Amino acid sequence: MRVERELMRGAGPLAVLQILAGGERYGYELVQLLDRRSRGVLAMGQSTLYPLLYNLQAKGLIASRTQVASNGRPRRYYRLTDKGKRRLERSRQQWEALSLAIGQLGIAGA
Repeated sequence: MRVERELMRGAGPLAVLQILAGGERYGYELVQLLDRRSRGVLAMGQSTLYPLLYNLQAKGLIASRTQVASNGRPRRYYRLTDKGKRRLERSRQQWEALSLAIGQLGIAGA
């Protein structure tokens, strides 16, 4: 199951920040990890990921650096900033509260 566009707008940035909490990653690696770790639910292409990364960087939530890869091509690596770590924690708490509230709506007899 893939997440609809409206939900992905909220979940996408949080998912990227969550992966970057584990350490620095480059773009294509993020695409692969989002797909694999979410079992395809949060899969997104590079054409979706890169604008999201640019937006997160413009907000100061992530930073990047360029390094030449073993094949001689430059590769941009992204990492969380302190501001990004704080945002991730707040967002994670909000998503957990939302998920719990939605789950409770379906409980019979409550």
